[in-house]
Amino acid sequence: MIQTNERNWAGNYRYLAPIVHPTSVAQVQELVAAATRVRALGSRHSFNAIVDSAGTLLALDEVDDAIVIDPGALCVEVSGGTTYGTLAVELQRQGYALHNLASLPHISVAGAIATGTHGSGDRNGSLATAVRALEIVTASGELLRVDRSTPDFAGMVVALGALGIVTRVTLDIQPSFDVRQFVYENLPWSGVLQNFDAVMGSAYSVSLFTDWQGETVQQAWVKSRGTDFAGGPAFFGGTAAAVARHPLPGISAVNCTEQFGVPGPWSERLAHFRMAFTPSDGDELQSEYHVPREHAAAAIDAMRALSSRIAPLLLVSEIRSVASDDLWLSPSYQRAGVALHFTWKPEQAAVEALLPALEEALAPFAVRPHWGKLFQADVATLATAYPWLGHFRALADRLDPAGKFRNAFLEHTVFGVTARV
Repeated sequence: MIQTNERNWAGNYRYLAPIVHPTSVAQVQELVAAATRVRALGSRHSFNAIVDSAGTLLALDEVDDAIVIDPGALCVEVSGGTTYGTLAVELQRQGYALHNLASLPHISVAGAIATGTHGSGDRNGSLATAVRALEIVTASGELLRVDRSTPDFAGMVVALGALGIVTRVTLDIQPSFDVRQFVYENLPWSGVLQNFDAVMGSAYSVSLFTDWQGETVQQAWVKSRGTDFAGGPAFFGGTAAAVARHPLPGISAVNCTEQFGVPGPWSERLAHFRMAFTPSDGDELQSEYHVPREHAAAAIDAMRALSSRIAPLLLVSEIRSVASDDLWLSPSYQRAGVALHFTWKPEQAAVEALLPALEEALAPFAVRPHWGKLFQADVATLATAYPWLGHFRALADRLDPAGKFRNAFLEHTVFGVTARV
């Protein structure tokens, strides 16, 4: 089946390339070998042109959906097109878990890994840090298997789709565990900033939701594993929510994961939204910026100072912490970070006009944008933010010398040359 004139989940981007749904890895290999330009399409949750191609897009949702668990090695092998929600259900059924999940379980494994997507928690790395091995269809159509023993593996995981089509992924797993989720409201900013490390380190995962206005953080979502957080009526000056909450004020919590400290499996608590529900109709835009942990309070102050410009365009912002890793293009490369996430109203022109001011305000704090969301930084800025960007270019030149997997977005942000057509 070939689809044309398709849009991403948010509806703000129309793919230029036709979308093909291969049904086997062998067919992926044939299509890649024959293509001049080709890229993989995941669950369409990117908000910019990172996915598109001047040739063809390959959606892997019909390729090899087997989920293979190795109990002895504590790992699972899964198709790159599988969603985290589907994987989580099967892992939990067999008594296993991933270390973390993103806010949405609806995203594909390969797509989330390729863009450095993450969950939350001081000791929790991004989803990509669980990658033990990858199966990649390279530009020649050959099947390349790489793992942590492979030279330059750290450059092959968060790879932005620039090295090939990831058909299978092997992930670390662990025995299943329960999580309890608590929601608190109206935390004074003064207390949060004075005790930022204590707030973010108080449980397995902590998310702060704000519109950047006023003197309080609207909500804190605290996810407890084991005895790391006991709950209670108060949290750093905030009070326990009396009813179930959605991150957006006035929206029903029916599609959110269970709250009030009711214990349940990791697969039903670590994400904010239930797999059975679409968290919204996609009528939104998103940006996200990562700063080193030591700059978190100053970066937050900088955003609060811009609240009069941010708030009119904003649905909600989320603040999360992410552990350091060694993946070259990860926003958390060699530093523990704090992610400042913006869910915008679907007013793209106005949002894009505001982004340069946000990025200028965050520039003193060694900011790195999320690759799959809206941002304005170009290759010159990103080369400073990502010290191994040059190594990644060399790796891409070696594996894809003709630039088969490149597109205009990557030329602007990574390779710094005129886009190939």
